[in-house]
Amino acid sequence: MTATDPIADMLTRIRNAGMVKHDSVIVPASRMKLAIAKILKEEGFITDYEVVKGKPHRDIKIRLKYLGDNRPAISGLKRVSKPGLRVFVAKKEIPRVYGGMGVAIMSTSTGLRTGQQAWRQGSGGELLCYVW
Repeated sequence: MTATDPIADMLTRIRNAGMVKHDSVIVPASRMKLAIAKILKEEGFITDYEVVKGKPHRDIKIRLKYLGDNRPAISGLKRVSKPGLRVFVAKKEIPRVYGGMGVAIMSTSTGLRTGQQAWRQGSGGELLCYVW
């Protein structure tokens, strides 16, 4: 079954796996999802990710990160731009998530960036999701 919004499906799988304390979660692979996983790793929200080659298609295995008291490092994920309502922001409108404690993931003309990276670069783009 194909998902209408594959990015929202990925975020929901990560959110659900964190709530039930799974070590890892498997999501179908795409270049956009790989870029999101890379940003999550760079920002310290997940431990690691790897591409698993399967027969019908590739998957991404995301290893979740937990803090000392067994709380997930990702306490929230929110999809902002959806297929039915795209949300674009200019450089001056890039939001700060929880006063800088969270990350806004954006799709810019030069690839996927965090909101802070896009602001430094001087470009806006499509606001994909918030992670905190």
